[in-house]
Amino acid sequence: MFEKVLIANRNEIALRIIRACREIGIPTVAVYSTADANAVHVRFADEAVCIGPPSATQSYLHQPSILAAAEITGADAVHPGYGFLAENAQFASAVRAMGKTFIGPSVEHLRMFGDKLSAKAAAAKAGLPMLQGSGGAVTTIEDAIAAAETAGYPVILKAAYGGGGKGMRVVEDRETLERVFKVTQTESLAAFGNSEVFIERFLRTPRHVEVQVAGDGKGGGIHVGTRDCSMQRRHQKIIEEAPAPGLSDSLRHRIQEAAADLVRNVHYQTVGTVEFLVEGEEFFFLEVNPRIQVEHPVSEEVTGIDLIQLQMELAAGRGFSITQDDVKTTGHAIEVRVNAEHPRSFLPSPGLVTGYHEPGGPGVRVDSAIHEQAMVQPFYDSLTAKLIVKGRDRDHAIRRLIGAIDEFIVEGIHTTLPLQRELLLSEEFKNATFWTRFVDKWVAERQ
Repeated sequence: MFEKVLIANRNEIALRIIRACREIGIPTVAVYSTADANAVHVRFADEAVCIGPPSATQSYLHQPSILAAAEITGADAVHPGYGFLAENAQFASAVRAMGKTFIGPSVEHLRMFGDKLSAKAAAAKAGLPMLQGSGGAVTTIEDAIAAAETAGYPVILKAAYGGGGKGMRVVEDRETLERVFKVTQTESLAAFGNSEVFIERFLRTPRHVEVQVAGDGKGGGIHVGTRDCSMQRRHQKIIEEAPAPGLSDSLRHRIQEAAADLVRNVHYQTVGTVEFLVEGEEFFFLEVNPRIQVEHPVSEEVTGIDLIQLQMELAAGRGFSITQDDVKTTGHAIEVRVNAEHPRSFLPSPGLVTGYHEPGGPGVRVDSAIHEQAMVQPFYDSLTAKLIVKGRDRDHAIRRLIGAIDEFIVEGIHTTLPLQRELLLSEEFKNATFWTRFVDKWVAERQ
């Protein structure tokens, strides 16, 4: 295993990695901006290095500073968490060029899955079901029209290097496609540094189902069950659960095996997530996230597997300590992302936390980096904490989660918890009849 791990991240995920390292006796190094000098991940790491001013581009995204911190502290491995540099192939390559381990997949796989077109090609080669469309980048409006007519309207126009719901347009007819094609290319170039776009069949009421996977880099791969992440606002997940509800046994088995097959086929190493769109009994490959996910705790809760430790073991080349038969699912887990945003306007709500109390009791877990008198910074993502519960079954988990939300006190800033409580009480959530755009529709009807 590793002698010392530098964590190239902040907030709750940095603290989560510190805890995982502590359990197996690995010292940790935190990095921090001047705005985060008093953050809890700085306090609880064994060492800490300031890497720059508050701006992320001058600190958490500034590769030379992070690489220098790894060198001066003698860290032999770097864990990127999620976000920031977690999927940056250049950073992973630089870490490895220094003779250190990047706790993530290979540079080849970061590039493969960072480009949605090459990811689709790899998935298709592995035999995963694909949405009909262009099959590759379209550069002219004539090619775009031909692809759309083959797929059948409506279609979705996507930036090849997009992410987080950005660089996408739903197109209902040829006239609209002709109007937005060039605009989407221009926006893609401005936002992602690449103008490539592609076209796919658009599903009107899909669910977003993903599979937690892990690979040993030698053709071995397993899945760690399904998650449903369909509860999204503007393509940003706000409630996640495991296992994904409402799937037939046959569909669940096919989705899980497809994800594991992809991992084995490309010789993927360490953990990742294969994401699908599901409608009825059909499922289609969406993308791969080659890193640990924000929502990984729900998979941990229903399987008892520490995914951060598994990630590190595989990155270290130790191979699997578990087999597919060892992966057993019990109960049901749900996570809500506690974002520092107004629950109706969704405007960011940074500031001083003047009061704070975490819920507790059986089956309740809080992954948080805030506390009373903590400062929620305006410079970074609005995620402040994750509330995760496990119940005997889904109904029990919903009741337990609503009770935990009622106990969760965060004063001084707004959070999204009131909205999430209302959504959990909706008939659509109770009956698992929601889809990826359900939250946007639900919110619009109440404004």
